[in-house]
Amino acid sequence: MQNTKLPTQIEVRGGRVHNLKNIDINIPLHKFVAISGLSGSGKSSLAMGILYEEGSRRYLEALSTYTRRRIKLGAQADVTSVKHIPSALALKQRPSIPSERATVGTMSEMLNVIRLIFSRLGSPVCPNGHRLKPSLQIAEAMSKNGDEMGRLTCPACGKKFYAYSAEDFAFNSDGACERCHGTGMVRTLDESKLIGDENLSLADGAVASWHLPGRNFMPSVAEQAGVRIHVPYKDLTAKEKDFVLNGPKKKFKMDFRSGTGRVFHDFNALYENAHEAVLASAKSSKSERAQKRISEFFHYSVCPVCHGSRLKPELLRQLAGGLNIAQVSNLTLGDLPQWKEKVLATLPTNMDKIATSLFKEFDDNLRPLLELGLDYLTLSRNGNSLSTGELQRIQLARTLRTQTTGVLYILDEPSIGLHPDNISGLLNVFKELVAQGNSLVVVDHSVDIIKAADWIIEIGPGSGAQGGRILTEGTPIAIAKNSKSKIGPYLNGTAKLISRPLAEKAADQNISFEVKNFYNLKDVKATIPVNRLTAITGFSGAGKTSLILDSLVPAIKAKAAGANLPSQVTTLTTPLKEVVSVDAAPIGKTNRSTVATYTNIMDNLRKLFAAQPLAKEKHYTPSYFSYNNKQGACPTCGGAGVVTLDIQFLPDMQQTCPTCNGDRYNHEVQKVKWHDYSIVDLLKLDIRSAIKVFADVPKIERELQLLDEVGLSYLHLGESTPSLSGGEAQRLKLVKHLNHNQDETLFVFDEPTIGLHPLDVKTLLSVMQQLLDRGATIVTITHDLNLIINADHMIDLGPRGGRNGGKIVAQGTPLELVKKPTSLTSEYLAKYWHNFQ
Repeated sequence: MQNTKLPTQIEVRGGRVHNLKNIDINIPLHKFVAISGLSGSGKSSLAMGILYEEGSRRYLEALSTYTRRRIKLGAQADVTSVKHIPSALALKQRPSIPSERATVGTMSEMLNVIRLIFSRLGSPVCPNGHRLKPSLQIAEAMSKNGDEMGRLTCPACGKKFYAYSAEDFAFNSDGACERCHGTGMVRTLDESKLIGDENLSLADGAVASWHLPGRNFMPSVAEQAGVRIHVPYKDLTAKEKDFVLNGPKKKFKMDFRSGTGRVFHDFNALYENAHEAVLASAKSSKSERAQKRISEFFHYSVCPVCHGSRLKPELLRQLAGGLNIAQVSNLTLGDLPQWKEKVLATLPTNMDKIATSLFKEFDDNLRPLLELGLDYLTLSRNGNSLSTGELQRIQLARTLRTQTTGVLYILDEPSIGLHPDNISGLLNVFKELVAQGNSLVVVDHSVDIIKAADWIIEIGPGSGAQGGRILTEGTPIAIAKNSKSKIGPYLNGTAKLISRPLAEKAADQNISFEVKNFYNLKDVKATIPVNRLTAITGFSGAGKTSLILDSLVPAIKAKAAGANLPSQVTTLTTPLKEVVSVDAAPIGKTNRSTVATYTNIMDNLRKLFAAQPLAKEKHYTPSYFSYNNKQGACPTCGGAGVVTLDIQFLPDMQQTCPTCNGDRYNHEVQKVKWHDYSIVDLLKLDIRSAIKVFADVPKIERELQLLDEVGLSYLHLGESTPSLSGGEAQRLKLVKHLNHNQDETLFVFDEPTIGLHPLDVKTLLSVMQQLLDRGATIVTITHDLNLIINADHMIDLGPRGGRNGGKIVAQGTPLELVKKPTSLTSEYLAKYWHNFQ
C-alpha cells in the first residue's frame, strides 16, 4: 500500500491582491492561525482576498454549471499559486442584515428544535377543552405519515382530533397569525402624515403623499375636478378636502405637460387621492429606498390578534413544561436550560429515549450560543435589531454545530461587540472547530485572541503602500520576543498604554440625565463630564445603547429643538446643543463612492482641471471631470471602472474595463493635464504622496492634511469607500469636524475600534484629542481595553446583560477603578493594566 503523506500547510506563492507585495507564505493546516497588522496593512487581502476567494471558488468550480449560475462565484485572486487549500467558509466583519421575519430563534435554529419538542413532548388540548398529558402515544402519532399523522383521541370525552405538528408552530409557515401574516406587527396609514403643511396650497405641495414618485401631477388632476389648488389647504371647503383625501379613482381628460416640457393634449390622467397614493405606491414600489420613504406614512403597532407572538392564537393552548411556545420564545437563551428541566419533569419514564434524542439536539444548538456570551438574547428578538457582533456569533454557533471536518474557516474580527469575559468562550469555540479537523484563520486585534493562537502571521510594517509584506511569523512566544513585531509589545507587556494627556481635574460642567423603565434600564441616573472622553462599558445587552444612543442622543437633540424629551428620559441638564453620532457603517453603497468624492477634494479637483488652458479651449466644464457624468466617463463602463460579462451557461464575470483599464474616464478628458498629471494620475496617488503634490493648492492640501491627521495617509484618493473597515470609515467621517470649534457638540462613537490594531487605537485617540482640544465632549461605547484605559471617565453598566444588566455598577476614572475594581469590566481592566506595569 502506497504511503501518502498528507499536506500540513497551505502554500501561497506570489500574492498580489490589493497592496500585497508578491508575498510567499505557508499557513499551517488544522491549526488556529491569527493574522495581525495595522489597519490597511493587507490582513484582509490575504485572509479574504486570497484564502477565502480561492478556497470557495475552487469548491464551487467543482459543481455543475447549472448550480454555479445560481451562486455568486468569486473572481480569481491575483496570486501565482495556492496549493493544498481546503474548501473555505468566511464569517465577514459585516454580516447581511436579516429581514423582519428573522428572529434569534429562527437564525440560531433553536426554534426548529423547540417546535419539535412542542409537537412531540407537549400537552395538547382537545376541541372540548380537555388537556392531554404528554405521552408516548402522542409522540408516536406525530411521527406517523399521511392522514394518521397527529390523529389523537381524547381520553376524557372520546373526541378524535388532530394535534399540532412542528410545522404548525412555524410563524413563517402554517402557524402565521392571519392578521399580521407572522410579523407580529401591523401597519396602519397615519392620517396626520398625508398633509405635510396645511398652510401651503396643493400647487405648492401641501399633500405629502403626492410627492411620491409618479404623483407630482395630482394637483393638476384635482384642479380639473374642480378643486382650487392655489389657496392654502386649510382654506379649502370640506368637500374639496374630502376629494383630496378620499376622491374616487377615475380618469380625467386634461392637457398634461411632461418633465421634458412636452404637452399631451386630451391626456387621460388617473386620479389617486392622498390615501390611495400611499397604498398604491406601497404595493408597486420595489426599491428599498422607495419603501423606506413610503413607510414614513405608516405607524406600526403590535398585532391586536397575536399580541406580537406572530402565531395563530389557538396554537398557544398547547403547553410544554407549563409554558406555551410564545412564552418560551420570550425566554432568554440563558433561561432555556431551566425550561428544559421543567419539560423533562412532566414526562413519563417511557418517553426518556425520545426526550434524550430531542434534548441532545437542543443542547448541541444552545451550548455554543451560551459560550459565545449570547445568554441575554431572547428567542423572539428581531434579527434586524442585532449588532454585527451578535449576528456574527450566531453564525459562528450555527457553523460549530454542523460539526464539519476538513474546512478552512476564515473569521474577520469575531471579537466585535464581545466583553473581555466572553473571549474565553470564543476561544473554546475556536479550539472545538480545530479539534473537529478544521483549519482556522482569524483576523483580529484582541491581544487575548492573538496570544491564544497556535501560529501568528503579522503583515506590515505599515499601511497601504507601506504594508503588504510578511513582517513576522511564528508562535506567540516567538513573536513576543521578536523586535520587528508590532504586536509583540502587547504580548510581552512592554507597550506604553497611556497615549494621550488624561484630565487632571474634574470637569467644570457635566451632562446629567435620568432614564426610567426603558428596556432593562430602571431609574438610571448618569453624569457625563463635559469636554472629556467618557467610555461606556459593559456586557452586550447591559444597556449601553439604550442609555446613550436611544436616550441621551435624542434627548439632547430634542432639547436643542425645543421639543419634548423622549418619554423614558425624565430629566436632562446639559450645556451641549449638538450631537454627532459616528458609527462604523460603510460610506456609500457602490465603488463610485471614493475618498475624493466623500471629501471636497473631488469638487476642487474638477474645478482645478476645468481651469486649465486645454479644458477652456475645448469648453470643458467641471462636470467633464466627473466619472459619474457621461461627458467624462469611459463610454464602455460608464465610469465604473469594471464591466460585467454575461456569459451564457456560465457565471457572470466581472473584469477591469478593457477600454479605460479601470481608470473610469474617457481618453479625451485624460489629455487635460495639471503639472503633467491627468485627473486619473492624481486619483491613483495615496494621501501621503498627494500632500506634496498639492502643497500650493490650499483647499485640497488642507483636506489631505486632515486625512493624514486621522491616520488615513495610506488610502488612495480614488479608493472605494464601501471597502473601508469600520474603523477607517469612522475616521473618514470625522475629517469634516476637525476644522471647527466644538464647544457645544457631543461626539458619540459606537465601537470605534472595529478593525483597529492597538497602534491604530493610539492614532484614533490622537484624533479624539484634537476634538477635545476644540472643546468637544466625547462618549464612546466600547469593549476595547486600550481605549478604556485612555478615557478620562468610565461608566460601566451591568452586572451582565439582558435582565441581569441595566444598572451602573462602576464609575470613575479608569486609573482609580483599576486600583479598586468593583465590576467585571474593571477587574479585566485591572488585570490588563497590571500586565504592563
